[in-house]
Amino acid sequence: MAGTGVFSEIIEGEVYKYYADGEWKLSSSGKSVSIVNPTTRKTQYKVQACTQEEVNKVMETAKVAQKSWAKTPLWKRAELLHKAAAILKEHKAPIAEALVKEIAKPAKDAVTEVVRSGDLISYCAEEGVRLLGQGAFLVSDSFPGNERTKYCLTSKIPLGVVLAIPPFNYPVNLAVSKIGPALIAGNSLVLKPPTQGAVACLHMVHCFQLAGFPKGLISCITGKGSEIGDFLTMHPGVNCISFTGGDTGVAISKKAGMIPLQMELGGKDACIVLEDADLDLVAANIIKGGFSYSGQRCTAVKVILVIESVADSLVEKVKAKVAKLTVGPPEDDCDITPVVSESSANFIEGLVMDAKQKGATFCQEYKREGNLIWPLLLDHVRPDMRIAWEEPFGPVLPVIRIGSVEEGIHHCNASNFGLQGCVFTKDINKAMLISDAMETGTVQINSAPARGPDHFPFQGIKDSGIGSQGITNSINMMTKVKSTVINLPTPSYTMG
Repeated sequence: MAGTGVFSEIIEGEVYKYYADGEWKLSSSGKSVSIVNPTTRKTQYKVQACTQEEVNKVMETAKVAQKSWAKTPLWKRAELLHKAAAILKEHKAPIAEALVKEIAKPAKDAVTEVVRSGDLISYCAEEGVRLLGQGAFLVSDSFPGNERTKYCLTSKIPLGVVLAIPPFNYPVNLAVSKIGPALIAGNSLVLKPPTQGAVACLHMVHCFQLAGFPKGLISCITGKGSEIGDFLTMHPGVNCISFTGGDTGVAISKKAGMIPLQMELGGKDACIVLEDADLDLVAANIIKGGFSYSGQRCTAVKVILVIESVADSLVEKVKAKVAKLTVGPPEDDCDITPVVSESSANFIEGLVMDAKQKGATFCQEYKREGNLIWPLLLDHVRPDMRIAWEEPFGPVLPVIRIGSVEEGIHHCNASNFGLQGCVFTKDINKAMLISDAMETGTVQINSAPARGPDHFPFQGIKDSGIGSQGITNSINMMTKVKSTVINLPTPSYTMG
């Protein structure tokens, strides 16, 4: 169970502690933040409501710890990461349990997230040793007008203190996707977990402590965003921010100042279906891409743009598969589980009611019980409906019938988002042309959008983000290049 066994020291009474300077601590505020179980809609866990002064102390210790960590050999950093990965996998059950109760993630998917996170950490250790073990050597006479009197040696060095802010939907995996690259690159790491998902993150951080990482190198601060959010992101001790979430990221980017930012802020991923597509393949991917984890994924299919001539057939195939989806609690491994909060459910319902008022065709009856919303396919959606543009983050999927590929591309590119998209066709030439025309960070051909495998580049354009993720890109982003130039008194040529 969560908070027991090796994890018993991270909780006192019914309130989980925060982690700083190698110790599990109670906040001086004497206050806690409640975490509501999306299924029962009752308080499941409580975490510390940390203060701004505690944030200051964490930043001070992180800065000191980073200086020492930067002198730790690459192989030793990698060794500790491998150890943390093994411990994380060993204790997957209590962490998965927390995911089920905090964010209503289906039980089997919760276990998968933890195991995947361990694999990510191990891959990061290996990639970091290879990537950071290489530098560059330049000579001056390769540029016109110069003799060979200068040797330039370049290497990648850490940025300092990295602030990591993962989202509720993958709190463990998207935390370690920031923690692993930061640590292998020689940085220290301050984690601000989401409220929903904080307990799973605290368990994960304890795995790093058990692995033997130095005190102060990793910290985990919990609390209300309204009290410590801006204070963290604008803190002068932060040298880099990696954030995954929603509109909050836009505000962070405006306030953060001159530090590197890595941000993924959501998407309205379009699925363009051509007349020659394998409709059975399309339907299967729409179900997987649109309804897994109740649509609460940045890379979920968010709008289907289908050529009119095959629309009726595709809609019928998707309807048949939607009817087979199981709906219920995450403990039962249901396909559709409650969305994360009542406010989220209310927002989704607002999009549904707007579509109903404006004449969309409901392929299923709209049904909601608390935070649980039954899967819904909306046909004959028009561009004047909110659901055509806004990201529901729930099990509701709009179908827009298009007369041409160009119309589909236009709708995709008119969105303020640009995370991912997909196109289904048997003509690879058409697929490549459409891919080139779609203004998104990634285009999947004949498969639903997806983040991963975790070493693949992952990025958005427009309001979907800044920079690129994926293990290699994240390591590079969390370092900077340093040059050392050797100046020779006279030109020197090898074998000259």
